[in-house]
Amino acid sequence: MAQDKVSMPSGIGGLVRYFDEYKSKIQFKPGHIVVFTIVVMVIMVILYAYGKNIFGF
Repeated sequence: MAQDKVSMPSGIGGLVRYFDEYKSKIQFKPGHIVVFTIVVMVIMVILYAYGKNIFGF
């Protein structure tokens, strides 16, 4: 009967805190992401509107 025992995980129960293990050297502020997104959207609108004339496709 002793073989039917179930052992529970010890310690922190399998939880891993990844933010302690790795810190990126490149960090962006949320404002930079918003500005970059707006710039990409403006470029896309310009290409959709004038792309044929600019590139001749």
